[in-house]
Amino acid sequence: DQMEDIDESDDENSDDHFYVDRTRPKFEEYVLPHPIWTEEQLASITMTHKKPERLADYMAYLSVLALRTTWDLSTGYLLGRRLGLFKFSSRMWLLRVTFLETVAGVPGMMFGMVRHLNSLRRLERDRGWINSLLAEAENERIHLLTAMYLYKPKALMRYAIVIAQGIMCSFLFTAYLVSPRYCHSFVGYLEEQAVHTYTNLVQDIDDGKYPEFQEKCSNLAKAYWKIPTDKATWRTVFANIRADESKHRDVNHELADIADDKHAVNPYRNEYKTR
Repeated sequence: DQMEDIDESDDENSDDHFYVDRTRPKFEEYVLPHPIWTEEQLASITMTHKKPERLADYMAYLSVLALRTTWDLSTGYLLGRRLGLFKFSSRMWLLRVTFLETVAGVPGMMFGMVRHLNSLRRLERDRGWINSLLAEAENERIHLLTAMYLYKPKALMRYAIVIAQGIMCSFLFTAYLVSPRYCHSFVGYLEEQAVHTYTNLVQDIDDGKYPEFQEKCSNLAKAYWKIPTDKATWRTVFANIRADESKHRDVNHELADIADDKHAVNPYRNEYKTR
């Protein structure tokens, strides 16, 4: 049963956590299909890179590199985590993760909306793309909601999220109308960076730098990824998020290769079911 491993003393009843909406029910299985990872799969995730092949791919790759460099500098990741000039704290990690997930949930929704509107306008089926894109967007949103158990954004970050969301929504909606290949390549390279980030986070936890991430995770995370109680730590949650990101990476790189074909069928449309 989906809820059999959930503690009766649900952490959502605690006043110690942020964003506790007591008017809504506890986690229910109404989420879209998503992968449920085994321990072997979690341990096998690797960092990969797809070499750009066409102009759209190069432009997407350069766009991601520019964003990554700017974000590394602004959050102290470059100077703290990579160069070791100061301690990159667990709170800095959580700020990084939280903000990135607010952005990562945008592309799938924008791409799915464009394809939905195209389907309505052209009076034809979408060939399995919309559902996968919306499932990706929801998966990224769950990453954010999971991180919210650990991090409470301040006013400045909230404003930054609103601005970033407005920019990304407008940009990606327009870009997908012009070049779906660029957009899927953009997400593919963005997810490459996400896998790199979460791999570093998991490695730091394994090295004993952040013992707080070895503590029990939230019940939302346990239910969503079906994590056994004896494995339900934040370290396991971050490993599951890394695996999700690796899946988005591979899916978007492959979709980029067929995106210019208006009649292409999504090869991932029936790949996994959670029920």
